[in-house]
Amino acid sequence: MRQFTFLVLVGIFISICSCRSDFETVASNGDLAFSKDTIFLDTVFSTIGSSTYTLKVYNNSKNDVNIPTIKLGERLNSKYRMTVDGMTGKQGKEFENITLLAKDSIYIFIETTATTADANPTDFLYTDNIEFDSGTNQQKIALVTLIKDAVFLYPQKLNNGTTETVTLDGEETYGFFLNENDPINGNELKFTNQKPYVIYGYATVPEGKTVTFDAGARVHFHANSGLIISKDATLKINGTTSTTETLEGEVIFEGDRLEPLYSDIPGQWGTIWLRNETKNNSINHLTLKNATVGLLIENNLVTTMPIKNTQIYDCTNYGILAKNAKIEGENIVINSSGVASLACNYGGDYKFTHCTFNNNWNGNSPTSVSVNNFELGETPEAKNLTKATFNNCIIYGSYSNHLSLSKKDGATFEYIFNNCLIKSSDSSTNPLYKITTDPVHYNAIILNKDPGFYKPTFNNFNIDNSSSAFAKGNTTYLIPMDINGATRTLPPDLGAYQSKDFPKKL
Repeated sequence: MRQFTFLVLVGIFISICSCRSDFETVASNGDLAFSKDTIFLDTVFSTIGSSTYTLKVYNNSKNDVNIPTIKLGERLNSKYRMTVDGMTGKQGKEFENITLLAKDSIYIFIETTATTADANPTDFLYTDNIEFDSGTNQQKIALVTLIKDAVFLYPQKLNNGTTETVTLDGEETYGFFLNENDPINGNELKFTNQKPYVIYGYATVPEGKTVTFDAGARVHFHANSGLIISKDATLKINGTTSTTETLEGEVIFEGDRLEPLYSDIPGQWGTIWLRNETKNNSINHLTLKNATVGLLIENNLVTTMPIKNTQIYDCTNYGILAKNAKIEGENIVINSSGVASLACNYGGDYKFTHCTFNNNWNGNSPTSVSVNNFELGETPEAKNLTKATFNNCIIYGSYSNHLSLSKKDGATFEYIFNNCLIKSSDSSTNPLYKITTDPVHYNAIILNKDPGFYKPTFNNFNIDNSSSAFAKGNTTYLIPMDINGATRTLPPDLGAYQSKDFPKKL
Protein backbone atom coordinates (compact mmCIF):
# COMPACT_ATOMS: atom_id res chain seq x y z
CA MET A 1 0.00 0.00 0.00
CA ARG A 2 2.80 2.37 0.89
CA GLN A 3 4.49 1.63 -2.42
CA PHE A 4 1.26 2.39 -4.32
CA THR A 5 0.82 5.70 -2.44
CA PHE A 6 4.41 6.70 -3.28
CA LEU A 7 3.89 6.04 -6.99
CA VAL A 8 0.69 8.12 -6.98
CA LEU A 9 2.51 11.03 -5.37
CA VAL A 10 5.33 10.81 -7.92
CA GLY A 11 2.77 10.84 -10.74
CA ILE A 12 1.05 13.92 -9.32
CA PHE A 13 4.40 15.70 -8.96
CA ILE A 14 5.34 14.98 -12.56
CA SER A 15 1.93 16.20 -13.76
CA ILE A 16 2.32 19.46 -11.87
CA CYS A 17 5.81 20.03 -13.24
CA SER A 18 4.69 19.38 -16.81
CA CYS A 19 2.16 22.17 -16.48
CA ARG A 20 4.70 24.81 -15.37
CA SER A 21 4.43 27.99 -17.40
CA ASP A 22 8.18 28.20 -18.08
CA PHE A 23 7.87 25.16 -20.40
CA GLU A 24 5.14 26.82 -22.45
CA THR A 25 6.06 28.69 -25.65
CA VAL A 26 4.54 31.64 -27.44
CA ALA A 27 4.58 32.14 -31.19
CA SER A 28 7.51 34.05 -32.60
CA ASN A 29 6.47 37.61 -33.47
CA GLY A 30 9.35 38.71 -35.66
CA ASP A 31 11.55 39.98 -32.84
CA LEU A 32 14.42 37.53 -33.16
CA ALA A 33 17.92 39.01 -33.09
CA PHE A 34 20.89 37.78 -35.15
CA SER A 35 24.69 37.88 -34.95
CA LYS A 36 24.82 39.00 -38.62
CA ASP A 37 22.37 40.34 -41.18
CA THR A 38 24.33 38.84 -44.11
CA ILE A 39 26.44 35.70 -44.28
CA PHE A 40 29.30 36.03 -46.76
CA LEU A 41 30.63 32.56 -47.51
CA ASP A 42 33.74 34.00 -49.19
CA THR A 43 34.91 32.68 -52.54
CA VAL A 44 34.76 29.05 -53.59
CA PHE A 45 35.57 27.19 -56.77
CA SER A 46 32.77 25.70 -58.79
CA THR A 47 31.77 22.28 -57.33
CA ILE A 48 34.11 22.62 -54.29
CA GLY A 49 32.36 22.82 -50.94
CA SER A 50 32.77 25.88 -48.76
CA SER A 51 33.86 26.14 -45.16
CA THR A 52 31.13 26.12 -42.50
CA TYR A 53 29.82 29.51 -41.43
CA THR A 54 27.92 30.36 -38.27
CA LEU A 55 24.81 32.40 -37.54
CA LYS A 56 23.64 32.88 -33.96
CA VAL A 57 19.93 33.49 -33.35
CA TYR A 58 18.87 35.24 -30.09
CA ASN A 59 15.60 35.35 -28.18
CA ASN A 60 15.91 38.47 -26.04
CA SER A 61 12.37 38.25 -24.69
CA LYS A 62 11.21 36.84 -21.33
CA ASN A 63 9.16 34.13 -23.03
CA ASP A 64 10.09 30.83 -24.60
CA VAL A 65 9.18 31.15 -28.27
CA ASN A 66 8.31 28.73 -31.02
CA ILE A 67 9.66 29.51 -34.50
CA PRO A 68 7.15 27.86 -36.85
CA THR A 69 9.57 27.56 -39.78
CA ILE A 70 13.19 28.18 -40.69
CA LYS A 71 13.70 27.72 -44.42
CA LEU A 72 16.04 28.54 -47.26
CA GLY A 73 14.41 30.84 -49.77
CA GLU A 74 14.96 28.40 -52.63
CA ARG A 75 13.73 25.57 -50.41
CA LEU A 76 14.90 22.14 -51.62
CA ASN A 77 16.43 23.69 -54.75
CA SER A 78 18.89 25.78 -52.75
CA LYS A 79 22.61 25.01 -53.05
CA TYR A 80 23.04 26.05 -49.44
CA ARG A 81 22.50 23.63 -46.56
CA MET A 82 22.08 24.15 -42.84
CA THR A 83 21.96 22.54 -39.47
CA VAL A 84 19.76 24.26 -36.88
CA ASP A 85 20.58 23.62 -33.24
CA GLY A 86 22.20 20.33 -34.28
CA MET A 87 19.25 19.17 -36.40
CA THR A 88 19.40 18.54 -40.16
CA GLY A 89 15.68 19.07 -40.85
CA LYS A 90 14.40 18.32 -44.32
CA GLN A 91 17.55 17.80 -46.40
CA GLY A 92 19.17 20.67 -44.52
CA LYS A 93 16.80 23.13 -46.21
CA GLU A 94 13.59 23.31 -44.13
CA PHE A 95 12.90 23.13 -40.38
CA GLU A 96 9.66 23.35 -38.39
CA ASN A 97 8.70 24.23 -34.81
CA ILE A 98 12.04 25.26 -33.40
CA THR A 99 11.90 26.15 -29.71
CA LEU A 100 14.09 29.01 -28.51
CA LEU A 101 14.07 29.55 -24.75
CA ALA A 102 13.84 32.97 -23.11
CA LYS A 103 17.11 34.92 -23.03
CA ASP A 104 18.77 32.09 -24.95
CA SER A 105 20.23 31.48 -28.40
CA ILE A 106 20.71 28.75 -30.99
CA TYR A 107 23.38 28.17 -33.63
CA ILE A 108 22.79 27.73 -37.35
CA PHE A 109 25.68 26.35 -39.43
CA ILE A 110 25.67 27.07 -43.17
CA GLU A 111 27.64 25.56 -46.08
CA THR A 112 27.34 25.54 -49.85
CA THR A 113 28.49 23.61 -52.90
CA ALA A 114 27.55 25.41 -56.10
CA THR A 115 28.68 25.88 -59.69
CA THR A 116 28.99 28.94 -61.90
CA ALA A 117 25.78 27.82 -63.61
CA ASP A 118 23.98 28.45 -60.31
CA ALA A 119 25.39 31.96 -59.98
CA ASN A 120 24.41 35.27 -61.51
CA PRO A 121 26.11 35.32 -64.95
CA THR A 122 27.18 38.96 -64.62
CA ASP A 123 28.95 38.88 -61.24
CA PHE A 124 29.11 35.12 -60.43
CA LEU A 125 27.41 35.67 -57.08
CA TYR A 126 25.20 32.89 -55.78
CA THR A 127 22.65 34.19 -53.29
CA ASP A 128 19.74 32.98 -51.16
CA ASN A 129 18.09 33.81 -47.83
CA ILE A 130 17.38 32.09 -44.54
CA GLU A 131 13.72 32.84 -43.81
CA PHE A 132 12.42 32.78 -40.25
CA ASP A 133 8.62 32.41 -40.01
CA SER A 134 6.37 33.88 -42.71
CA GLY A 135 3.95 36.71 -43.44
CA THR A 136 4.23 39.84 -41.31
CA ASN A 137 6.52 38.06 -38.82
CA GLN A 138 9.04 36.95 -41.41
CA GLN A 139 12.70 37.85 -40.91
CA LYS A 140 15.47 37.17 -43.44
CA ILE A 141 19.22 36.71 -43.39
CA ALA A 142 20.99 37.06 -46.75
CA LEU A 143 23.49 34.43 -47.98
CA VAL A 144 26.14 35.46 -50.53
CA THR A 145 28.89 33.41 -52.19
CA LEU A 146 31.22 34.24 -55.07
CA ILE A 147 31.67 31.25 -57.38
CA LYS A 148 34.86 31.13 -59.46
CA ASP A 149 35.12 29.16 -62.66
CA ALA A 150 38.26 27.09 -63.15
CA VAL A 151 39.93 24.41 -65.23
CA PHE A 152 39.87 21.17 -63.24
CA LEU A 153 42.67 18.66 -63.79
CA TYR A 154 42.41 15.24 -62.14
CA PRO A 155 43.01 11.49 -62.66
CA GLN A 156 40.59 9.87 -65.06
CA LYS A 157 38.59 6.68 -64.68
CA LEU A 158 40.12 3.88 -66.72
CA ASN A 159 38.24 1.28 -68.78
CA ASN A 160 38.87 -1.39 -66.15
CA GLY A 161 37.10 0.71 -63.52
CA THR A 162 40.23 1.86 -61.70
CA THR A 163 41.49 5.43 -61.41
CA GLU A 164 44.59 6.72 -63.15
CA THR A 165 47.82 6.69 -61.10
CA VAL A 166 51.49 7.54 -61.53
CA THR A 167 54.43 5.53 -60.20
CA LEU A 168 56.75 7.25 -57.73
CA ASP A 169 59.73 5.29 -56.43
CA GLY A 170 57.95 2.05 -57.25
CA GLU A 171 54.67 3.01 -55.57
CA GLU A 172 51.39 3.81 -57.26
CA THR A 173 50.26 7.33 -56.39
CA TYR A 174 46.98 9.13 -57.11
CA GLY A 175 47.94 11.20 -60.13
CA PHE A 176 47.94 11.58 -63.91
CA PHE A 177 50.01 12.69 -66.88
CA LEU A 178 49.37 16.11 -68.37
CA ASN A 179 48.23 15.71 -71.97
CA GLU A 180 49.09 18.28 -74.63
CA ASN A 181 46.13 17.03 -76.73
CA ASP A 182 43.45 16.52 -74.10
CA PRO A 183 39.99 16.32 -75.78
CA ILE A 184 38.42 18.60 -73.13
CA ASN A 185 41.15 20.91 -71.85
CA GLY A 186 43.32 21.10 -74.94
CA ASN A 187 47.02 21.56 -74.18
CA GLU A 188 47.40 20.73 -70.49
CA LEU A 189 51.12 21.54 -70.62
CA LYS A 190 50.31 25.22 -71.20
CA PHE A 191 48.91 27.07 -68.16
CA THR A 192 47.48 30.46 -69.16
CA ASN A 193 46.03 33.37 -67.17
CA GLN A 194 42.53 33.01 -68.61
CA LYS A 195 41.11 30.90 -65.77
CA PRO A 196 42.52 29.51 -62.53
CA TYR A 197 43.46 25.82 -62.48
CA VAL A 198 42.54 23.34 -59.75
CA ILE A 199 44.64 20.16 -59.58
CA TYR A 200 43.63 16.91 -57.85
CA GLY A 201 46.40 14.37 -57.38
CA TYR A 202 49.93 14.67 -58.78
CA ALA A 203 49.93 16.24 -62.24
CA THR A 204 52.95 14.76 -64.00
CA VAL A 205 54.90 16.16 -66.93
CA PRO A 206 55.88 13.24 -69.23
CA GLU A 207 59.53 12.58 -70.06
CA GLY A 208 60.92 14.95 -72.67
CA LYS A 209 57.98 17.38 -72.40
CA THR A 210 57.89 21.00 -71.18
CA VAL A 211 55.23 22.52 -68.96
CA THR A 212 54.89 26.31 -69.19
CA PHE A 213 53.15 28.74 -66.85
CA ASP A 214 52.34 32.11 -68.39
CA ALA A 215 52.53 35.37 -66.46
CA GLY A 216 49.44 35.73 -64.27
CA ALA A 217 48.66 32.00 -64.12
CA ARG A 218 46.89 30.85 -60.93
CA VAL A 219 47.20 27.21 -59.89
CA HIS A 220 45.39 25.73 -56.88
CA PHE A 221 46.29 22.32 -55.51
CA HIS A 222 43.88 20.11 -53.58
CA ALA A 223 45.05 18.19 -50.51
CA ASN A 224 47.70 15.53 -51.31
CA SER A 225 48.31 17.01 -54.75
CA GLY A 226 51.21 18.61 -56.56
CA LEU A 227 53.26 18.81 -59.75
CA ILE A 228 55.93 16.31 -60.85
CA ILE A 229 58.55 17.03 -63.50
CA SER A 230 59.83 13.72 -64.92
CA LYS A 231 63.31 12.84 -66.17
CA ASP A 232 64.35 14.93 -69.20
CA ALA A 233 61.21 17.07 -68.77
CA THR A 234 61.29 20.83 -68.22
CA LEU A 235 59.53 23.36 -65.97
CA LYS A 236 59.16 26.94 -67.21
CA ILE A 237 57.51 29.52 -64.93
CA ASN A 238 57.39 32.80 -66.85
CA GLY A 239 56.04 35.32 -64.36
CA THR A 240 56.74 39.03 -64.75
CA THR A 241 56.88 42.11 -62.55
CA SER A 242 53.47 43.29 -61.36
CA THR A 243 52.48 46.96 -61.18
CA THR A 244 49.27 46.61 -59.14
CA GLU A 245 48.16 44.84 -55.96
CA THR A 246 46.38 42.21 -58.07
CA LEU A 247 49.85 40.77 -58.86
CA GLU A 248 48.83 40.50 -62.49
CA GLY A 249 52.24 39.30 -63.63
CA GLU A 250 52.94 36.83 -60.81
CA VAL A 251 52.46 33.09 -61.16
CA ILE A 252 50.82 31.85 -57.94
CA PHE A 253 50.75 28.30 -56.59
CA GLU A 254 48.60 27.69 -53.49
CA GLY A 255 45.88 25.48 -52.00
CA ASP A 256 42.32 25.33 -53.32
CA ARG A 257 40.66 26.78 -50.21
CA LEU A 258 40.11 30.46 -50.99
CA GLU A 259 38.67 31.56 -47.65
CA PRO A 260 40.92 34.03 -45.73
CA LEU A 261 41.10 31.54 -42.86
CA TYR A 262 43.32 29.32 -45.05
CA SER A 263 45.66 32.02 -46.37
CA ASP A 264 48.59 31.11 -44.11
CA ILE A 265 47.88 27.51 -43.07
CA PRO A 266 50.81 25.21 -44.00
CA GLY A 267 50.56 21.76 -45.55
CA GLN A 268 47.40 22.22 -47.61
CA TRP A 269 49.00 20.42 -50.57
CA GLY A 270 52.13 18.47 -51.48
CA THR A 271 55.02 19.83 -53.51
CA ILE A 272 56.51 20.84 -56.86
CA TRP A 273 58.85 17.89 -57.40
CA LEU A 274 61.65 18.08 -59.97
CA ARG A 275 62.87 14.52 -60.14
CA ASN A 276 66.19 13.06 -61.32
CA GLU A 277 67.75 14.67 -64.39
CA THR A 278 65.18 17.23 -65.37
CA LYS A 279 66.77 19.92 -67.52
CA ASN A 280 66.56 23.55 -68.65
CA ASN A 281 64.19 24.48 -65.84
CA SER A 282 63.62 28.14 -64.96
CA ILE A 283 61.45 29.99 -62.45
CA ASN A 284 60.73 33.71 -62.48
CA HIS A 285 58.19 35.65 -60.40
CA LEU A 286 56.59 32.71 -58.63
CA THR A 287 54.70 33.01 -55.35
CA LEU A 288 54.21 29.61 -53.69
CA LYS A 289 52.25 29.16 -50.44
CA ASN A 290 50.97 26.56 -47.99
CA ALA A 291 52.69 23.42 -49.33
CA THR A 292 54.37 20.59 -47.45
CA VAL A 293 57.62 21.17 -49.38
CA GLY A 294 57.59 24.14 -51.73
CA LEU A 295 60.18 23.08 -54.31
CA LEU A 296 61.75 19.61 -54.09
CA ILE A 297 64.68 19.44 -56.51
CA GLU A 298 66.54 16.12 -56.71
CA ASN A 299 69.69 15.11 -58.61
CA ASN A 300 69.49 17.93 -61.11
CA LEU A 301 73.06 18.68 -62.17
CA VAL A 302 72.58 18.52 -65.95
CA THR A 303 71.87 22.25 -66.35
CA THR A 304 71.81 25.21 -63.95
CA MET A 305 68.32 26.03 -62.69
CA PRO A 306 67.73 29.78 -62.32
CA ILE A 307 65.19 30.76 -59.65
CA LYS A 308 64.51 34.49 -59.68
CA ASN A 309 62.11 36.91 -57.96
CA THR A 310 60.38 34.10 -56.10
CA GLN A 311 58.52 34.05 -52.78
CA ILE A 312 57.77 30.87 -50.78
CA TYR A 313 55.76 30.97 -47.55
CA ASP A 314 54.22 28.71 -44.91
CA CYS A 315 55.48 25.23 -45.81
CA THR A 316 55.25 22.37 -43.32
CA ASN A 317 58.81 21.11 -43.91
CA TYR A 318 60.92 23.10 -46.39
CA GLY A 319 60.54 26.10 -48.65
CA ILE A 320 63.18 24.74 -51.02
CA LEU A 321 64.69 21.29 -50.49
CA ALA A 322 67.50 20.78 -53.01
CA LYS A 323 69.34 17.45 -53.03
CA ASN A 324 72.45 17.29 -55.23
CA ALA A 325 71.12 20.03 -57.47
CA LYS A 326 72.51 22.99 -59.39
CA ILE A 327 70.71 26.25 -58.64
CA GLU A 328 71.39 29.93 -59.20
CA GLY A 329 68.99 32.03 -57.13
CA GLU A 330 68.36 35.78 -57.27
CA ASN A 331 65.85 37.85 -55.29
CA ILE A 332 64.36 34.86 -53.45
CA VAL A 333 62.32 35.32 -50.26
CA ILE A 334 61.41 32.32 -48.09
CA ASN A 335 59.74 32.35 -44.67
CA SER A 336 58.00 30.09 -42.18
CA SER A 337 59.08 26.49 -42.79
CA GLY A 338 58.88 23.71 -40.23
CA VAL A 339 62.44 22.41 -40.79
CA ALA A 340 64.35 24.90 -42.97
CA SER A 341 63.45 27.67 -45.37
CA LEU A 342 66.30 26.65 -47.69
CA ALA A 343 68.00 23.24 -47.46
CA CYS A 344 70.91 22.40 -49.78
CA ASN A 345 71.45 18.74 -48.97
CA TYR A 346 73.50 15.87 -50.39
CA GLY A 347 76.00 18.10 -52.13
CA GLY A 348 75.44 20.07 -55.30
CA ASP A 349 76.26 23.47 -56.78
CA TYR A 350 74.49 26.55 -55.40
CA LYS A 351 74.75 30.31 -55.71
CA PHE A 352 72.29 32.72 -54.09
CA THR A 353 72.48 36.49 -54.47
CA HIS A 354 70.31 39.21 -52.92
CA CYS A 355 68.06 36.67 -51.19
CA THR A 356 66.14 36.91 -47.90
CA PHE A 357 65.97 33.61 -46.03
CA ASN A 358 63.93 34.03 -42.85
CA ASN A 359 62.10 31.61 -40.57
CA ASN A 360 59.39 32.61 -38.13
CA TRP A 361 57.96 29.09 -37.78
CA ASN A 362 56.49 28.62 -34.33
CA GLY A 363 58.16 25.68 -32.58
CA ASN A 364 60.88 23.02 -33.09
CA SER A 365 63.67 25.62 -33.54
CA PRO A 366 63.76 25.50 -37.36
CA THR A 367 66.57 27.11 -39.31
CA SER A 368 66.63 29.43 -42.30
CA VAL A 369 69.55 27.97 -44.29
CA SER A 370 70.82 24.40 -43.99
CA VAL A 371 73.78 23.12 -46.05
CA ASN A 372 75.34 19.64 -46.01
CA ASN A 373 77.07 17.16 -48.32
CA PHE A 374 75.40 13.90 -47.34
CA GLU A 375 72.08 12.09 -47.56
CA LEU A 376 70.22 11.85 -44.30
CA GLY A 377 69.59 8.29 -43.15
CA GLU A 378 71.07 5.34 -41.33
CA THR A 379 74.15 5.14 -43.56
CA PRO A 380 74.79 8.67 -44.84
CA GLU A 381 76.50 8.80 -48.24
CA ALA A 382 78.62 11.85 -49.03
CA LYS A 383 78.33 13.81 -52.29
CA ASN A 384 80.53 16.68 -53.42
CA LEU A 385 79.32 20.13 -52.47
CA THR A 386 81.29 21.92 -55.15
CA LYS A 387 79.84 25.34 -54.32
CA ALA A 388 77.50 26.97 -51.83
CA THR A 389 77.88 30.72 -52.30
CA PHE A 390 75.73 33.37 -50.64
CA ASN A 391 76.19 37.01 -51.72
CA ASN A 392 74.41 40.09 -50.31
CA CYS A 393 71.89 37.86 -48.49
CA ILE A 394 69.95 38.07 -45.21
CA ILE A 395 69.73 34.88 -43.12
CA TYR A 396 67.53 35.59 -40.11
CA GLY A 397 64.60 34.42 -38.01
CA SER A 398 62.98 34.27 -34.59
CA TYR A 399 65.40 31.79 -32.97
CA SER A 400 69.06 32.14 -31.93
CA ASN A 401 70.58 30.13 -34.78
CA HIS A 402 69.42 30.27 -38.40
CA LEU A 403 72.44 28.86 -40.20
CA SER A 404 73.13 25.12 -40.16
CA LEU A 405 76.28 23.68 -41.77
CA SER A 406 77.19 20.00 -41.61
CA LYS A 407 79.71 17.99 -43.58
CA LYS A 408 80.83 14.38 -43.94
CA ASP A 409 84.42 13.46 -44.81
CA GLY A 410 85.04 11.79 -48.14
CA ALA A 411 83.46 14.53 -50.29
CA THR A 412 84.16 18.20 -50.87
CA PHE A 413 82.38 20.89 -48.87
CA GLU A 414 82.94 24.31 -50.43
CA TYR A 415 80.99 27.25 -49.00
CA ILE A 416 81.35 31.02 -48.71
CA PHE A 417 79.25 33.89 -47.40
CA ASN A 418 80.00 37.34 -48.82
CA ASN A 419 78.44 40.52 -47.40
CA CYS A 420 75.59 38.77 -45.61
CA LEU A 421 73.61 39.50 -42.47
CA ILE A 422 73.48 36.25 -40.47
CA LYS A 423 71.79 35.30 -37.23
CA SER A 424 73.86 32.54 -35.68
CA SER A 425 74.90 31.34 -32.25
CA ASP A 426 78.61 31.42 -33.09
CA SER A 427 80.31 28.19 -32.01
CA SER A 428 83.94 28.54 -31.00
CA THR A 429 84.49 24.78 -31.22
CA ASN A 430 82.98 24.03 -34.63
CA PRO A 431 85.35 25.13 -37.42
CA LEU A 432 82.42 25.59 -39.83
CA TYR A 433 81.12 28.53 -37.80
CA LYS A 434 84.21 30.75 -37.46
CA ILE A 435 82.07 33.59 -38.77
CA THR A 436 84.19 36.43 -37.35
CA THR A 437 87.63 34.86 -37.78
CA ASP A 438 87.52 32.83 -41.02
CA PRO A 439 88.02 35.12 -44.04
CA VAL A 440 88.16 32.14 -46.42
CA HIS A 441 84.48 31.36 -45.80
CA TYR A 442 83.05 34.58 -44.32
CA ASN A 443 83.59 38.07 -45.70
CA ALA A 444 82.04 41.32 -44.39
CA ILE A 445 79.45 39.53 -42.26
CA ILE A 446 76.94 41.42 -40.11
CA LEU A 447 76.34 39.07 -37.21
CA ASN A 448 73.16 38.97 -35.10
CA LYS A 449 71.85 42.40 -36.04
CA ASP A 450 68.11 42.86 -36.52
CA PRO A 451 67.40 43.77 -40.17
CA GLY A 452 64.22 45.57 -39.12
CA PHE A 453 61.81 43.90 -41.52
CA TYR A 454 58.64 45.93 -41.99
CA LYS A 455 56.01 43.30 -41.09
CA PRO A 456 57.57 39.82 -41.05
CA THR A 457 54.46 38.19 -39.53
CA PHE A 458 52.66 39.20 -42.73
CA ASN A 459 55.55 38.04 -44.94
CA ASN A 460 56.57 41.63 -45.64
CA PHE A 461 60.38 41.71 -45.60
CA ASN A 462 60.92 45.20 -46.92
CA ILE A 463 63.45 47.34 -45.07
CA ASP A 464 64.08 51.08 -44.72
CA ASN A 465 67.24 53.16 -44.27
CA SER A 466 67.35 52.39 -40.53
CA SER A 467 67.95 48.68 -41.23
CA SER A 468 71.21 46.95 -40.35
CA ALA A 469 71.13 45.65 -43.94
CA PHE A 470 70.86 49.14 -45.49
CA ALA A 471 73.63 49.87 -48.03
CA LYS A 472 75.77 46.98 -46.75
CA GLY A 473 75.95 45.05 -50.03
CA ASN A 474 78.93 44.63 -52.32
CA THR A 475 78.49 46.05 -55.84
CA THR A 476 80.50 43.10 -57.19
CA TYR A 477 77.43 40.93 -56.62
CA LEU A 478 74.83 43.51 -57.62
CA ILE A 479 71.52 42.39 -59.14
CA PRO A 480 70.33 45.72 -60.65
CA MET A 481 66.61 45.24 -59.89
CA ASP A 482 65.03 44.01 -56.67
CA ILE A 483 62.22 41.44 -56.43
CA ASN A 484 59.61 44.12 -57.18
CA GLY A 485 61.48 45.61 -60.13
CA ALA A 486 62.82 48.61 -58.19
CA THR A 487 66.30 49.84 -59.13
CA ARG A 488 68.91 49.17 -56.47
CA THR A 489 71.01 52.09 -55.28
CA LEU A 490 74.76 51.90 -54.67
CA PRO A 491 76.01 50.42 -52.49
CA PRO A 492 73.07 48.02 -52.55
CA ASP A 493 71.03 46.84 -49.58
CA LEU A 494 71.25 43.24 -48.47
CA GLY A 495 68.38 40.88 -49.22
CA ALA A 496 65.74 40.77 -51.92
CA TYR A 497 64.29 44.27 -51.41
CA GLN A 498 65.55 47.74 -52.18
CA SER A 499 64.89 49.87 -49.10
CA LYS A 500 62.18 52.50 -49.09
CA ASP A 501 60.27 54.65 -46.62
CA PHE A 502 57.23 53.17 -44.91
CA PRO A 503 54.50 54.57 -42.71
CA LYS A 504 54.95 54.08 -38.97
CA LYS A 505 54.79 50.39 -38.08
CA LEU A 506 51.60 49.23 -36.37
